[in-house]
Amino acid sequence: MSIHLGDEAPNFTADTTEGEIDFHEWKKDSWAMLFSHPADFTPVCTTELGRTAQMKDEFAKRNTKVLALSVDDVASHEGWAPDIGEVGGTELNFPIIADPDKKVAELYDMIHPGEGDTSTVRSVFIIDPANKVRLTLTYPKSVGRNFDELLRVVGALQLTDSAPVATPADWTQGEKVIVSPGMSTEDAKERFGADKVEEVKPYLRWTDDPS
Repeated sequence: MSIHLGDEAPNFTADTTEGEIDFHEWKKDSWAMLFSHPADFTPVCTTELGRTAQMKDEFAKRNTKVLALSVDDVASHEGWAPDIGEVGGTELNFPIIADPDKKVAELYDMIHPGEGDTSTVRSVFIIDPANKVRLTLTYPKSVGRNFDELLRVVGALQLTDSAPVATPADWTQGEKVIVSPGMSTEDAKERFGADKVEEVKPYLRWTDDPS
């Protein structure tokens, strides 16, 4: 199946390195980042999961749980975990789904046709507390993901949910944001403060990060 932005994230039950989970129940009122990797004991994946372990607290500050997946089994994940800790400098501190029957991978369309095998590509799904898919990304197997960018996206989504603003190119937390095109300049000045709104073009108005 093809998953689009705004769709409800499909629910599933699966074995993980932290026991069996029901995905919707596990994430409950939190945001979640569900991401797949091609296989255990592979170099790019080891660096990616190590980086995620380093950043778990930063995701937690944003009410976001992280959950990885590959088509290997729990025993393989557990055998690989020490390597992740050694390479990344932080012990594995989040669950990895075991998906040897590819049930979850197929549910989320994580198998890349034409790659010559049945392992998952580097898919990412950011899912909000209402279980709606808010972002999807797919990287080829040879390219590691930028987890600072994924954290940035979570922050941007949460900010734009909380206020009538959008984030510009390369935005990071604390920088100026764009007033929503659906809001007039006068309404923006009333909302954010007359001295806090800068009109560059009628359709491009800056204001301070309201968070």
